[in-house]
Amino acid sequence: MDEITKVVIGAAMKIHSAIGPGVLESVYRKCLQHELQKSGLHVRTEVKLPVPYDSLVLESGYRLDLLVENEVVIELKCVEALLPIHKAQLLTYLRLAK
Repeated sequence: MDEITKVVIGAAMKIHSAIGPGVLESVYRKCLQHELQKSGLHVRTEVKLPVPYDSLVLESGYRLDLLVENEVVIELKCVEALLPIHKAQLLTYLRLAK
């Protein structure tokens, strides 16, 4: 997993250096998908994440921005600062994805 995260961080830095801040998350997502696939990694985008509750499975509309090698979840944020709710969102995604 360390090697995957090194590639992800390097690709994210390359993209940010090339196109800078203020771009939509969808643009960063597509660029990151492209860079990671060029590196030979398997990448899925907007992976549906259902929410199980009791005997129901709710298709809630939660989606992982990117899932790399079925191990690394990437949740993109185009914000000035990360807030506690952003961390809570990612932790919820990880819990739901097991």
